[in-house]
Amino acid sequence: MLLSTLAAAAADHIQFKDLGLDKVALNLGFFEIKWYSLAYIAGILVGWWYLLRLLRQPGAPMSRRHADDLVFYATLGIILGGRLGYVIFYAPGMFLDPIRIFKLWDGGMSFHGGVIGTALAIILMCRRQGLNWLRVHDYVACCAPFGLFFGRLANFVNGELWGKPANLPWAIVFPGAGNDARHPSQLYEAGLEGIALFAILWFFFWRTKARYEPGKLVGIFLLGYGCFRFFVEYFREPDQQFDGTFFANIIHMGQVLCLPMIIGGIYLIVTAKGRRQRVEPTLGTESVA
Repeated sequence: MLLSTLAAAAADHIQFKDLGLDKVALNLGFFEIKWYSLAYIAGILVGWWYLLRLLRQPGAPMSRRHADDLVFYATLGIILGGRLGYVIFYAPGMFLDPIRIFKLWDGGMSFHGGVIGTALAIILMCRRQGLNWLRVHDYVACCAPFGLFFGRLANFVNGELWGKPANLPWAIVFPGAGNDARHPSQLYEAGLEGIALFAILWFFFWRTKARYEPGKLVGIFLLGYGCFRFFVEYFREPDQQFDGTFFANIIHMGQVLCLPMIIGGIYLIVTAKGRRQRVEPTLGTESVA
């Protein structure tokens, strides 16, 4: 029974249009709210809520007041870094028409650029507040998978960033991608970069003493994301602007950008124990040796 069902599904692939998904979550006529925007908001709000939970544990590197400020800095870093990263890494031609850079509603954000922008924003905030920027990064890294999960689900709802052609029961025919059924690579990334990466970071934060070794958790995040994204890129269609180039035929741009993350993550993990010190909490009364 199961085999016959799978065979029938493979012969008649899922049509994206039959899923009843719409990139617009709410249409008021004069104003539209899109799922992609809601994904950003959800990622930031849920991440902030989880960050407050982490900060209630002994040895936290900052207080609730700092966390509230961090949301502002991180949001700026995500938006500015994500957009500039997309322009630099994927669409440098936009520099010839700078107005297009500010048209965020046309789409085009880079996660790698968002990471760089957020990291710089956090460093700026920590320097102003006198906080240990590497330990703050550890806590923020534990919250990042929420944004990745919601963002990849939004990519799927938008019917964008689809995968390569596949003859699988769960392959989907996306609008604008021809008649070939394709890997729903957005869901692969949501599962790996969102759910799996969160579970890994949850374990190391709550079941080990990794949070007392500055840089270890952010190193685990960089290594985990880099490996997961590098792997999924084998199933993901390369960006159209790279068709016929080295970044489509040999290695994807996304994989190239993951290599520094993997190397940096390994370095931070290996050297973390040497940075372990007695942690005096910013919030609470307990300290940890």
